[in-house]
Amino acid sequence: MTTSQSRPPNPAPSHAARARSFNAAAAQYAANRPSYPSALLDAVEEEAGRPLAGARVVDVGAGTGIATALLHARGADVVAVEPGEGMAAQFHATLPDVPVVRGNGNALPLADGTADFITYAQAWHWTDTAHSVPEALRVLRPGGALALWWNTSALDVEWIADASARISRFFGIDVVTEQNKGTDRTDLADPSGRLRFSRREVRWSRRVPLDTHLANISSHSAFLVTPEDRRTAFLAEERGHLLKVFPDGVVEETYDVLLLVALNS
Repeated sequence: MTTSQSRPPNPAPSHAARARSFNAAAAQYAANRPSYPSALLDAVEEEAGRPLAGARVVDVGAGTGIATALLHARGADVVAVEPGEGMAAQFHATLPDVPVVRGNGNALPLADGTADFITYAQAWHWTDTAHSVPEALRVLRPGGALALWWNTSALDVEWIADASARISRFFGIDVVTEQNKGTDRTDLADPSGRLRFSRREVRWSRRVPLDTHLANISSHSAFLVTPEDRRTAFLAEERGHLLKVFPDGVVEETYDVLLLVALNS
């Protein structure tokens, strides 16, 4: 029997195609992607040496506003930067009182020395660091902080490791190896060495219906650019695997948020 996981993987889509794929799935992204724990923003403040409340924050690659909403709730004066039309439209619908401008981290549409914080939630890897590093330093005020973070799956949790292995087989990649590269992402975050990052990890979890978990998985760019029939077949098989672990249909997702913070000295 041929399953969705035993078929040959699709040719790798381009980086640009994966980035554009979010626009058509903005509502799905907003409804199902995980947020971040309050402890993460506590860590950002500790590493930056100043509170977010009252700070001028530029949230780049803001997407649908998941991180922006948390920054705004902390009392930050936030402006969001988002390149995608669909994501920006969803952002505006979700956070109508927070300004969002079209642009990206490689060419920030902002004046020099105007930000206390620049934040990237799940977004720095979409930039070209040859441009985004000097752009961040240009826009940050002296002593300002660049904060980058990613929700990463807690691979020491057995069911998550098993699910990651199934995704690895489906795409023909080693998800564990790819994620482990992130454990030393200070090198990848700025290959030029101009920034000196501190590194923190914050573990957290959320309990969500199985449908939300599957919609979260399928909102990732690798799935969004996969032909619908293959994606649907994989998700149907994954539902069966997960119902064996969570027979009540409620999934406990566990994340390690990787946080990198660098100061503009």
